[in-house]
Amino acid sequence: MRNFECDQNIDIAWCPGCGNFPIRKTIIDALNELELDPHQVVFSSGIGQAAKMPQYLKTNYFNGLHGRGLPVAVAIKASNPDLTVIAEGGDGDMYGEGGNHFIHNVRRNPNLTHIVHNNRVYGLTKGQGSPTSQIGFKTPVQVSGVIHEPLNPLAIALVSGATFVARAFSGDAKLMKEIIKEAIRHEGYALIDLLHPCVSFNKVNDFKWYKENTYKISEDHDPTDLKAAIAVATEGDKLPLGILYQNKKKKSFEKKASVYQEESTPVVKRKRDLKKVNQLIYK
Repeated sequence: MRNFECDQNIDIAWCPGCGNFPIRKTIIDALNELELDPHQVVFSSGIGQAAKMPQYLKTNYFNGLHGRGLPVAVAIKASNPDLTVIAEGGDGDMYGEGGNHFIHNVRRNPNLTHIVHNNRVYGLTKGQGSPTSQIGFKTPVQVSGVIHEPLNPLAIALVSGATFVARAFSGDAKLMKEIIKEAIRHEGYALIDLLHPCVSFNKVNDFKWYKENTYKISEDHDPTDLKAAIAVATEGDKLPLGILYQNKKKKSFEKKASVYQEESTPVVKRKRDLKKVNQLIYK
């Protein structure tokens, strides 16, 4: 039976009004509509409020170090390509501490979905500026305001060769669900920059601000046109919502890996050869 809803009595440690709540519900709905069962899905996350998400779902997950959700997700998918793998975390976790993994993960193009909750602040550690905080944003640490340019994750992903790049907003559940479903269906690396408010530590980019400063990408937009996608990701002050780019031609990491060239059986299901292991260790 498909049901990713965890025990209703679980204590969810998010603030009332947090954008993570609608994201959680939408992820559950998307997975159910894709007719996936909990045993077929694995989440990988690091540290942060967004990284807690898998703890509040009925599914398999690995919750590890700050910024290290992606390499674990890549390893899980490589060892068992039959699984649906989702790496999930916040903008600080994935674009800050995990920024190096973000860039090189794009290069590899593993067949996984990367959901980044982008609230433009470090919520777990009480409100420091994150890689996506805008210039002038004041925090208990940046008392005079953030002085650095905010990171543009969509542009970075596009110019680095990502095969699926999209942005959603927690206040638009319908669009968010369709993007999540399409990202999971995509064979290759799929980035979703998921905007949402932090009601406790970001009083600037609140729900109203996102409603006024986002727009849906035109239906005339061609998601196979890389130059057009880069233009959408970099032009104007308002933030685009929708699928900016999708390339279905590039092979995924698993399809190119030498370990699967002669045998398609997932590594995790293959017979262990202790002699080869010993040769590898003691050679």
